[in-house]
Amino acid sequence: MAENLSISAGISSRYSTALFELMLEEGMLEELEGEIAALQQVIKDSEDLRVLIASPIYTRDDARRGIVEIATRMGLSNLFTNTLALLATKRRLFALPLILEQLEKMISEHKGIIPAEILSAHELSDDELDRITEALKQKAGKDIKLDVKFDPSLIGGMVVRLGSRMIDSSIKSKLMNMKYAMQEVE
Repeated sequence: MAENLSISAGISSRYSTALFELMLEEGMLEELEGEIAALQQVIKDSEDLRVLIASPIYTRDDARRGIVEIATRMGLSNLFTNTLALLATKRRLFALPLILEQLEKMISEHKGIIPAEILSAHELSDDELDRITEALKQKAGKDIKLDVKFDPSLIGGMVVRLGSRMIDSSIKSKLMNMKYAMQEVE
């Protein structure tokens, strides 16, 4: 399992770096950013596409034709479409979600934007999100790209990741810390 993850990371790093550099050279980063978001949404919405990406039962030719057809219908750039075709031909479509994720990070870094993630026990209001976003911007000293997710198992509070830093103020975490502290007393 760890070996497969390592292989995927290596493959995705090479392809994402190559595509990023080509699109940057062509002055197409804004277009790439939109294409990444659109393709991620299609992957999320389409079970058939997820099967095409993950399944080894398709021939290289069938996978290439399928992914090129999807890219063409979506109106993706030639560079992106050709990269997808190459991934299919080399049987590397399984790495596509990770490639898209790495491309997002590269674009954010290029723009000087720091990724931030909030994992909250409940839905946050727009006002709460605005206040948190502003506080994180001040802490980072740069713009941030906020990703908000919900996890009711946190019971209450939230976990905030800003770049490589993490702040865990969830009730679940506090209960676990109390549990460990009590075990040490016994």
